[in-house]
Amino acid sequence: MTATPGPGPSDPDGIRLQKVMAAAGIGSRRACEKMIEEGRVSVNGEVVLEQGRRVDPETDVIRVDTLRINTAAGTVYLAMNKPRGYVTAMSDPEGRPNVGDLVADRVERLFHVGRLDADTEGLLLLTNDGELAHRLSHPSYEVPKTYLAEVLGPMARDVGKRLREGVQLEDGIVRVDSFKLIDSTSNKVLVELVLHEGRKHIVRRALAEVGHPVQQLVRTAVGPVQLGAQKPGKIRVLTRDELAGLFTLVAM
Repeated sequence: MTATPGPGPSDPDGIRLQKVMAAAGIGSRRACEKMIEEGRVSVNGEVVLEQGRRVDPETDVIRVDTLRINTAAGTVYLAMNKPRGYVTAMSDPEGRPNVGDLVADRVERLFHVGRLDADTEGLLLLTNDGELAHRLSHPSYEVPKTYLAEVLGPMARDVGKRLREGVQLEDGIVRVDSFKLIDSTSNKVLVELVLHEGRKHIVRRALAEVGHPVQQLVRTAVGPVQLGAQKPGKIRVLTRDELAGLFTLVAM
C-alpha cells in the first residue's frame, strides 16, 4: 500500500511517532520504540522502522499489529446501557427522558450511533467522531448487532430456521444472521438474535411475524463491543481493542 505523505522527521509541525503512540495509551515511549523496531507499526499503510518519524495525529492513520489506534485529540467514544423508557435523542421537545440527559455533564457535542426504541434497553454507542458514526450506521458495512429477546412461549422448533431463511415484512424480507434459544419455560422463551439490519423496530417486527411478540428486548453487542455487566444508565469509555475492532469493521 502506498503511503500518504505526512510530516517527515525534520517537520517541526509533526510529533514523534512514539510520543503519539504513548499518548494513545499503547505503552511507554520505550515500549513504543520497541514496537517500531519490530516492524509492528505503520503510518498511512507504510511500515515505519525509523525512530525519528514525525506524524500528524489528527490526520495520519497509525496502526499497531494492523489495528488502528485513536490519536485524534478530543475524540470521544462511549458505550451506554440505555435504560428502558428513554428516547434515543440528545434532546426531546416533548420533555421525555432521553439519552442526552445521561450525558448532559459532558462538554463534547455527542451524537448517538443508530437508535434503540424507547421500550428497548441495552448497548448504544455515542461519539463525536462523525465519520465512524456514519459508517457504523450505514447498511453497506453490515455491522452485526446482538439482541436478547424475551417472548411468549412455547416456541416451535422451526422458528430459528424461518428467521434465518427470511420472513416477509411490509417493507421487505428480513433475515437474521444467527438465532439461538437461550432459555425456555412453558410460557416464556429467551432467544438471542444477531442481525445487521437497522430498519425501524426490525427485531420486534420479525419476531411478531413468526408468532412471538416481544415482551422485553435488550441489545447486548454492536460489533466487537459487548454490554456485559454494565448497568442501565451507566456509561463507559470504549477500550482500545474495542475501538480498533470498530475501525477494522468499517474499514477505517
